[in-house]
Amino acid sequence: MNVAVQLVLLVVGFVMLVKGADWFVEGASKVAEKFGIPQLVIGLTIVAIGTSLPEAAVSTSAALKGSAEITIGNVVGSNILNVLLILGITSVISPLAVQKSTVKYELPMVIGATALLAALGLLDGTVGRLDGLILLAGMVLYLLYLLRMAKKGQAAALEEQGQGSKPDSMLRLILLILIGGVLIVLGSDVTVDAATALARIFGMSERLIGLTIVAFGTSLPELVTSATAAVKGKADIAVGNIVGSNLFNILFVVGIAAVITPVVYQPTFLVDTIVCIATAVLLWLCVARKQKLQRHGGVILLACYVGYFFYLVR
Repeated sequence: MNVAVQLVLLVVGFVMLVKGADWFVEGASKVAEKFGIPQLVIGLTIVAIGTSLPEAAVSTSAALKGSAEITIGNVVGSNILNVLLILGITSVISPLAVQKSTVKYELPMVIGATALLAALGLLDGTVGRLDGLILLAGMVLYLLYLLRMAKKGQAAALEEQGQGSKPDSMLRLILLILIGGVLIVLGSDVTVDAATALARIFGMSERLIGLTIVAFGTSLPELVTSATAAVKGKADIAVGNIVGSNLFNILFVVGIAAVITPVVYQPTFLVDTIVCIATAVLLWLCVARKQKLQRHGGVILLACYVGYFFYLVR
């Protein structure tokens, strides 16, 4: 009976996270519009951070509760899942065009940021406050890079976001931001508690729960958005969006969590971090030549995720 209750709580937590992030991003984006902030800048900052809010909330909550393995596991697991499962499914539905900047700059950035996380964690077995500040400094540099790319017009596709929307009252937008924020905080709390309880009931490690169940739940916004866009034939920037989300997860999510409270980096995470780097390299190999993720590339990504999943639960 306790298992059923915890599973229901886990699902409720995920729904709160997804809906909360959705409302928070909608409210924040439209408030920024009302103040004359360009839609492109909104897309590159508020929306990008918004898609990482579930990971940030869960990771921070887990760190504060002493469940540090969920913190790193959630981020690394989400990044692996984003590439292998989400891009795999999306590209099987519809081949994905890839921007030149994604191949040339952003994928190497993901590889570098993931390697940096491993190096910081392995140095003393902890991603401490100083390490968190280093990661957040990398986040600032990445934001500056995005804004520079935007000025060059290489991210112009993001300008389509939010066009044609009806005007909203400021009160409604503020309510969306507040309610969205509350749902994210409460949802992360419920999710971490339920995931930790399930781990104890089934004798599973927090690492495994973080890398699988929690990673999948916090990646739901990316999965739904990418798959829906592919079905509608508008998934051309899906690869760039996922790559950007992965960078935010490492630099912003782990950075924030580590600044709040030092996060233990267990030696077992080295394998998962190496897998995370390997998935980014594999994606780069799939898209480098033709700047497109074809259906057969998607099948390869999905097959790799199945293999990784069986490695985790063996």
